[in-house]
Amino acid sequence: MKLADKVAIVTGAASGMGKSIALAFVREGAKVVGVDCVADRLAQVEKEGEGKIATWVTDLSDATQVEAMVAGVMERFGRVDILVNVAGIATQSPLAQMPVSMWDEMMSVNLRSVFLCTRFVLPHMLQNKFGRIINVSSQLGYKGAPELTHYCAAKGGVIAFTKALAREVAPHILVNGIAPGPVETQLLAGLSDEWRAMKAAELPLGRFGRVDEIVPTAVFLASEDSTYYTGQILGPNGGDVML
Repeated sequence: MKLADKVAIVTGAASGMGKSIALAFVREGAKVVGVDCVADRLAQVEKEGEGKIATWVTDLSDATQVEAMVAGVMERFGRVDILVNVAGIATQSPLAQMPVSMWDEMMSVNLRSVFLCTRFVLPHMLQNKFGRIINVSSQLGYKGAPELTHYCAAKGGVIAFTKALAREVAPHILVNGIAPGPVETQLLAGLSDEWRAMKAAELPLGRFGRVDEIVPTAVFLASEDSTYYTGQILGPNGGDVML
């Protein structure tokens, strides 16, 4: 097993990509803490994890709650080896009509949460001189998209954050990112049918991705298979961005 006895925090674990990554890490031998704000869905994740996933109900945009969550994980497990920042939302609006509250919510969930979780986990990784941090961004953080300026700005921020932090904490802590293309999860429910059809037509592979096509990238970056990767943004995106 690639993650035997490692302790991992996975945010956004109540559904979609976060849930699938958490379950995959369990299969690879990790002790997983799934974090989200949706209590009933987290209970289902615990059930599917067959008791091998601990869960924390946390507002990931709230510094006090995130700090308390990390402290609780440290008290229970004694360390954090892997942090996967997955939590995110998607909403849609032309910028000229976008409510300021929509912009602020996007930054809080998709960018501030990455900072907060990393901020409170990082001192423990530095003390142990070991860590893997994986930040889920989006290919739209590179290329942009109409009516998603707030989403693209937040995800572009995640990419820049990942590269800067990778330089700051090397060589003992490896910081990488995943920038998927559109994936069939509940995240896409916030986007219009017209936008989805337009996006699918742009993709060289002609379809949206599946969660199971993204999860192996997270397992790879968390494992010893990726020891010469840092500051890298891997792109399972159906060819939407080619770097």
